[in-house]
Amino acid sequence: MRFATLREGFVTQRSATRGPGALAVGPRTVVLPSGEVLCSCGLASALGVNDFVPALFRSTDGGETWAEQGFVWPHLQARWSIFVSISRDAEGHLFLYGTRTPIDEPGESFWCDATQGLKQNELIWSMSADGGRSWTDPTVIPMPIPGAAEVPGALCCTRHGRWLVPYSPYNTFDPALRVERNQVVVVSSDDRGKTWDHTAMLRFADADAGAAEAWVVELSDGRLLGTCWHLSYAGGEHPNAYALSHDSGRTWSPTRSTGILGQSTALAALPDGRALFVYNQRRHDEPGVWLAVVRPTDTDFGIEANEIVWRAPAPTQTGTSGEHTEWSDFSFGEPCVTPLPDGTLLVVLWCIQPSGCGVRYVKLR
Repeated sequence: MRFATLREGFVTQRSATRGPGALAVGPRTVVLPSGEVLCSCGLASALGVNDFVPALFRSTDGGETWAEQGFVWPHLQARWSIFVSISRDAEGHLFLYGTRTPIDEPGESFWCDATQGLKQNELIWSMSADGGRSWTDPTVIPMPIPGAAEVPGALCCTRHGRWLVPYSPYNTFDPALRVERNQVVVVSSDDRGKTWDHTAMLRFADADAGAAEAWVVELSDGRLLGTCWHLSYAGGEHPNAYALSHDSGRTWSPTRSTGILGQSTALAALPDGRALFVYNQRRHDEPGVWLAVVRPTDTDFGIEANEIVWRAPAPTQTGTSGEHTEWSDFSFGEPCVTPLPDGTLLVVLWCIQPSGCGVRYVKLR
């Protein structure tokens, strides 16, 4: 299989200089029942600053031109830094899932180098019943274990109405708090967010292991597939990890290697039981965004194709290593892939590149 690029452009272009809304990160897209494409992202003043504001962009021509809809919750932006990703269920209801972090001082960081931790945050979700034009205020999901949450993945609503949301436990600013970082937690609800259970979707035997950029999707045969960027806090990286669930996320197969040594991950289901697996590559192959077609089993990721679909002229902003510890110098990231009704694929990512900064899209066949 070969992917052909049909068109490239920007969902939104930003200045990439420090200031309100200068940086756009975390883009995610969904197709509405009407055929419109909606893209969510977070606007911030700079990488690492605790002032994310969720914004939406809308396309009526298959993702080739975009109009800015505006902020989701402008009345909350002075108090909360909010990072969320968009998804939808089979009936067309839209969801935003992610985190909110209190803002105590303008310009503060959400990251602590001393503890390698995030400022304590909360898991949240919201719903829209009118195509994303209005949203409920965020509802808190109780954090099931101690620690902060790293959440780039979207809410997965299965065909039977079960909600699943993944996150990676992280240290906080408190050096005395012990956090079980060697796992990806999935929190689930069978009553539309009234009550929540949790389990480990992915777990690593190595105490120095960790995870980031986790994602979960329902395959066409009803299985759930979860992936993550598999980190080593002792240095270096492992191949991306995955697991499968045959019972709607209540239990998971043993954590396995995908065989792909990439970074952040996102997933989309295909109608024939396969999945699209999109990830960043900064260090181990040609820099850019790569896309794989996989047919996973409990013991093998089943890679059928794996190609670069967007090349990064600058892997990092200042030529650093590209390791996860250098995240504030990344020059692109957090790709997402969405199949469109006409059979094409839409990949979005954020970038800070000589050719432009903001949220870029690549349309593929």
